[in-house]
Amino acid sequence: MGTVIWSEGKLRGEDEPVATAVDHGLTVGDGAFETCAVIDGHAFALSRHLRRLKRSATGLGLPAPDEDEIKAGIDAVLAAGGPELGRVRITLTAGPGPLGSNRSAPGTGRPTILVLAGPGARPETARAARVPWVRNERSAVAGLKTTSYAENVVAYAYAVEHGADEALFANTIGELCEGTGSNVFVERGGELVTPTLASGCLAGITRELILEWALEAGLPVREARAGELPFTVLDEVGAGGARLSLSSSVRNVVPVVNLDGVDVPAGPISLAAQRLFQAKTNENLDP
Repeated sequence: MGTVIWSEGKLRGEDEPVATAVDHGLTVGDGAFETCAVIDGHAFALSRHLRRLKRSATGLGLPAPDEDEIKAGIDAVLAAGGPELGRVRITLTAGPGPLGSNRSAPGTGRPTILVLAGPGARPETARAARVPWVRNERSAVAGLKTTSYAENVVAYAYAVEHGADEALFANTIGELCEGTGSNVFVERGGELVTPTLASGCLAGITRELILEWALEAGLPVREARAGELPFTVLDEVGAGGARLSLSSSVRNVVPVVNLDGVDVPAGPISLAAQRLFQAKTNENLDP
């Protein structure tokens, strides 16, 4: 199936214009977005995703999005799509603006909201590759889910060229940070540990939920202590002394079974976290 598109209160065709050429989201990437998994015809964890979209908008200096408008768009694309739908994406941009980095004067423009839905396969495992570029944990947009995704596109292409389906970044001080569209967990010493948000990684919704659910279930999953996860911890994964897993809204929680072209085993806690996440997802579609 193709992509189902909603804009300005109605469904649109894939070849139908939905934004002006001077939309700041197109000219300079001035916007934020969210992607939700679609489960049983519903956008999973929508309330959390909308809260994060608001945080990203605020961090960018954009007005808070109209949640009622977004929900109407989601309802429309989910109703129009079929059972093959696997993801829904909400995009918020600054709307029409100048060709440079400056925005239109406050109160003179209207943000653009787009809602799209389409297929989204949920893999059981992942293959990852380290990339030679870093995340800037001190960036003005660190931790925001923005539409400025060019460095992710380049890093992802590098990973694919090296036989992987996700790229892994360090930050500027040599700590393990995140993937292009995922959070990362390292399993060693009987624990599953994820970098802190201070590393510059995104506050992933799946990451957030698995930390909460694991605590409730007594599964040893936690945030790292300062300095605990240098990027070189991935050498331990490749050597067999540690395990690795990823989390994201479409993947959920998946073990990494190949790192930099070397097959590595899935960790038992990673697999337990995967099973826990699936079980909890089945209980509540908007936790």
